[in-house]
Amino acid sequence: MRSKRDVLEQLKRDELLDAVDQAGLEVRDRRVRGELVDVLAGSRKVPLTEVLGRLPRTRLKEICVALGLDDSGREKALLVERLAGPGRAALPEPTPASGREEAGPAKVEPQPAPEMRSRSVGTAPLGIEAKLWAAADALRNNMDAAEYKHVVLGLIFLKYISDAFEAKHAELEAQRAEGADPEDPDEYRAASIFWVPREARWQHLKANAPQPTIGTLVDDAMAAIERDNPSLKSVLPKDFGRPGLDKQRLGQIINLVSDVALGGTADRARDTLGRVYEYFLARFASAEGKSGGQFYTPSHVVRVLVEMLAPGLAGKSGRVYDPCCGSGGMFVQSEKFIEAHSGRIGDISIYGQESNYTTWRLAMMNLAIRGIDARIAHGDTFHNDRNVDLKADYVLANPPFNDSDWRGELLKDDKRWVYGVPPAGNANYAWVQHFIHHLAPAGLAGFVLANGSMSSNQSGEGEIRKNIIEADLVDCMVALPGQLFYSTQIPVCLWFLARNKTNGRFRDRRGETLFIDARKLGSLVDRTHREMTDDDIAKIAGTYHAWRGDKDAGAYADVPGFCKAARLEEIRKHGHVLTPGRYVGAEAAEDDGELFEEKMRRLAETLREQQAEAAKLDAAIAANLKELGYGG
Repeated sequence: MRSKRDVLEQLKRDELLDAVDQAGLEVRDRRVRGELVDVLAGSRKVPLTEVLGRLPRTRLKEICVALGLDDSGREKALLVERLAGPGRAALPEPTPASGREEAGPAKVEPQPAPEMRSRSVGTAPLGIEAKLWAAADALRNNMDAAEYKHVVLGLIFLKYISDAFEAKHAELEAQRAEGADPEDPDEYRAASIFWVPREARWQHLKANAPQPTIGTLVDDAMAAIERDNPSLKSVLPKDFGRPGLDKQRLGQIINLVSDVALGGTADRARDTLGRVYEYFLARFASAEGKSGGQFYTPSHVVRVLVEMLAPGLAGKSGRVYDPCCGSGGMFVQSEKFIEAHSGRIGDISIYGQESNYTTWRLAMMNLAIRGIDARIAHGDTFHNDRNVDLKADYVLANPPFNDSDWRGELLKDDKRWVYGVPPAGNANYAWVQHFIHHLAPAGLAGFVLANGSMSSNQSGEGEIRKNIIEADLVDCMVALPGQLFYSTQIPVCLWFLARNKTNGRFRDRRGETLFIDARKLGSLVDRTHREMTDDDIAKIAGTYHAWRGDKDAGAYADVPGFCKAARLEEIRKHGHVLTPGRYVGAEAAEDDGELFEEKMRRLAETLREQQAEAAKLDAAIAANLKELGYGG
């Protein structure tokens, strides 16, 4: 039977290096291919399926041929399964809080939806994922993974705004004697609630759910909402009436969604669509061929970014930009942060871009629900920058990790590459330089990247990182614990850049960078998924604020094993590597108050006692062997 090592031996050195960097593994000599294989083969935290899943289909076919395996078929997951061995390509099915991915073929057998509740530190659980998964399963035989989650989410959005509309409608009905008109669209718009015309109201759709025309009715409802709410133009899905969609199953989904309450006051404060979308991504990422969590960042990770940058607080206004905004979670958390600090929605201006059209629509719906006015463009950020003249006060982003398909070879002479041309095989430093390019003169950026970005020297990345460091742009680096993401187990870090460390808002930090090692923080919510608690987030953000000199943040001090303020000279000594563990040192051992001489006498006495006991045991064993006829 093939071993993990047999398959790894077929990988190229750069493919092995990528796998090592993704997992954050230490290798004695990265130049020696055999050592890379040894480390990966011996690591239990790096499944073979994860390594293979990052390779293109053509490479998987080549490896199959080299190992004498069948290379037929177009499904990437099937090729991974052949190479990894039966049963090893299918990872355990995720729960809403697990973050695990399925890694089987695109069409998988429907599983019964267990009673599950999503957990989010600091918020009440939503408890709706099981019903939504059952709804998605109802369509599973008729649509592929890339489509059916958007059908369900479209219905969830429709149900949400209908619930919010009905709550306001009932309120206005009670005020009819005072002159209120429940059928006046302006009454709803004044309260930032979408006007829902009669043909689009949920009760109308639910009453007609058994009818064969239900698909057309849903399409008409979506079109009517777009017609009467200009901010939703071209956003809502309108393909429920197509022949390939089973109308009986669609009716069943409407009945299932009818049991989910989404429009109450409490739920309006939650990132409902984002949580649901995150859960769906974890279930469908393998079937869609997506990985790396590029569409939705867990809210507790976003909160670390937002709490550290504190958008809007310094000047009560600012431009926030996310060039790979996914479902819009960065913007939602920014608005929540401002409101929690006595600001108001609209204190910041929001700009974003998303390359995936269906995800762009989800972002528009997600923000529209909350009344957040945003300029979110659809298109490829690298090749069709829709915010070309924007200079943002804050950049918040979670770009796709180690993206090798960004067509960088077409942008060799791009004006954004001030610090070096990023390699065509990895977009990490293309994203970093894109963020810097769009920063205002006093702008701040906070973003998520794979751990390899802190130390990689492949294809000129080390030189680009060196140039960025020497330009004194790196303000803070945070190493996060593993197991934070729903759709990938890749360990990640947070980068914080400051265009000008002497802008007067904070203390003069020229020539300094703060390193925070937060790998020991977070709490396991199950065997494979960790979340940052409120205290964890406050500890990280508070340390950064104290270091940079925020008002009322207190005094900063280095804490061995957790944080260290390093000068540029020290970073140079480390070869411009930005891994916090290199700087913060070891955690100080707690002083037990016992004098050294007394402790040594006590330990020496204990050792002599243990040696004497060992001698007795040796003698007893020898006597027993002699009695059995094996004595010397």
